[in-house]
Amino acid sequence: MFTIGDFARHGRVSVRMLRHYDATGLLRPAHVDPATGYRHYTAAQMARLNRVVALKDLGFTLQQVRAILDEKVTTEELRAMLTLRRAELEAAMTAAAARLVQVEARLRSIESEGQMPSNDVVLKSLPSVRLAELTGVAPDFDTIGPVIQPLYDELFRRLGSAGIAPSGPGVAYYEDAPDGGILVHAGVEVSAPLREDDGLRIVDLPPVEQAATIMHRGSMETVLPTVQTLGRWIDANGYRSAGYPREINLECPDNHDEWVTELQEPVHRA
Repeated sequence: MFTIGDFARHGRVSVRMLRHYDATGLLRPAHVDPATGYRHYTAAQMARLNRVVALKDLGFTLQQVRAILDEKVTTEELRAMLTLRRAELEAAMTAAAARLVQVEARLRSIESEGQMPSNDVVLKSLPSVRLAELTGVAPDFDTIGPVIQPLYDELFRRLGSAGIAPSGPGVAYYEDAPDGGILVHAGVEVSAPLREDDGLRIVDLPPVEQAATIMHRGSMETVLPTVQTLGRWIDANGYRSAGYPREINLECPDNHDEWVTELQEPVHRA
């Protein structure tokens, strides 16, 4: 018989782990000295320990390992468990590969610019939000500013007349206009029933499964470099744009140079 220390050494596990296996009923010692409480194991038990270690290395929980070893799992059930585990490992490998691409892109950025980027891009899912909005059409992106500011002025005037208070930040988003140009949506989060009244609409902006987001600090007239940074990140990290970016106005003081805006661009894997 082996002492617990010798058995642990031969089995390449810790004594603490063997005590845990004993407490959970997964691998009980063959003999426990009633006077000292010392545990002893037989050489035949090494096969069960090896199976425990092998199944744990595959990612099974101790509860699953015990069910497999005690033959409470059929061959078909074990095949299904292994198939599921394979899928989980493949998903983990895909996620790790995506993180590796991001690390390599960050290294290239540091090597080209000589310093850490000050504007980090973060992937996130976007929840549905309820907006009060007005819309207008701009000929192109270069002329959005003169269109969107009057829309916001009118939007807040109408909300004040209707007794509706904003419940969150301003949200601007864009679409291709049916007759050409850019359809500009100037909105703000509200808690109010859905409605459409003389151009003022209260709508639910649908969720976005995945968006690349970046913070822009300053006037929207200076947003182009931030947009370009976001576009380079999307391309370098193996994504493709799935629509125009939203603009979330997090802070809008009187000094436009102190504005803080989050750009949220829907993306999907290339």
